[in-house]
Amino acid sequence: MTNTIIRFDSVSKIFPEGTKAVDDVSFEIFEGECATFVGPSGCGKTTTVKLVNRLVEPTQGTIYLNGEDISSIDVIALRRNIGYVIQDVGLFPHMTVAQNISLVPKLKGWSPGEQQRRTDELLTLVGLEPEGFRNRYPHQLSGGQKQRVGVARGLAADPPVILMDEPFGALDPITRAQLQDEFLRLRSRLKKTILFVTHDMDEAIKLGDRIAVMRSGRIVQFDPPIKILREPADPFVENLIGKESGLKLMKLSKISDIMEIVMNKISDKSAFKEAKRLMEGEGSDILLVVDDWEVFQGVIRFDQIIRKEEGRISELIDRDVPVVKDNGEVREALEMMLKKKAVWLPVVDDERRLKGIITMTHFACFFAEGGQV
Repeated sequence: MTNTIIRFDSVSKIFPEGTKAVDDVSFEIFEGECATFVGPSGCGKTTTVKLVNRLVEPTQGTIYLNGEDISSIDVIALRRNIGYVIQDVGLFPHMTVAQNISLVPKLKGWSPGEQQRRTDELLTLVGLEPEGFRNRYPHQLSGGQKQRVGVARGLAADPPVILMDEPFGALDPITRAQLQDEFLRLRSRLKKTILFVTHDMDEAIKLGDRIAVMRSGRIVQFDPPIKILREPADPFVENLIGKESGLKLMKLSKISDIMEIVMNKISDKSAFKEAKRLMEGEGSDILLVVDDWEVFQGVIRFDQIIRKEEGRISELIDRDVPVVKDNGEVREALEMMLKKKAVWLPVVDDERRLKGIITMTHFACFFAEGGQV
């Protein structure tokens, strides 16, 4: 069962001048997931995330962290245990990169040796060579390098929860795309619980396990990216997605989402007679061949064995068959099929075990049904 790390219970935030930035919001964030908050300027997404570390205090409602009401937690202790990464980074200009990263560990009483080890570990993790960057000052860094240091600082004390408020919003498109990919790599390694604010729906789709779409202080839909693309809750969400939902689904969907489980397969130890019997029984001209561990070996065709009486199919297997990975992108599979002029391809896992097949018909259905199969 998935653990709930953060829970909002009927939370609202009304500022003194009367602006209702967050309006009766309730949701849960689960351990290890990345929830992206997206919507137009002024929709309440940044305020919602700032409520978690009490940079903003709620007007009503309760926020729980690991089941504990955060209003009962010392605010300094709370913030030291929640990573925080913002758009303009907020590095202290008079401090070196190492000093910026180790600030929270130092405040928490880590030894100088522990601080240095953690700093070097994190610089390496975010793709910055410790020897070259440890003693630099912020003004000596590019925008992308500053943002990497900001991410490292947010991770410094190994917090279970990280808040990220438009961290890549001010970067050029190329650097932004690179850091998004870096973020996905880090996520898979660190298994942190992340609340990520963005105004960019494409970024929300790419990075989030679930997306909270906000409008006027309310969450109008909170679902996995594929469900939001396939079933937008209302015209506002549909408009936010844009007209290219099919292309977005293609980038997001994996081969395993649309492949078909293969039935016409046979062991590489089988005899010609058994292969012919299976093909005739299933009306198939081809069989996919696997070994005892279901590892894909190739294919055997009816015209290869029709005149064979004795022997095993391992003698005639066509092993020169391109494959696609079950965790690969749908777009990549389509590109390969077009390049190879293939009407179908075997689907395998990372150990090359046969998982299914994908055909041009699957792609036709995928687009005809708005990404559903």
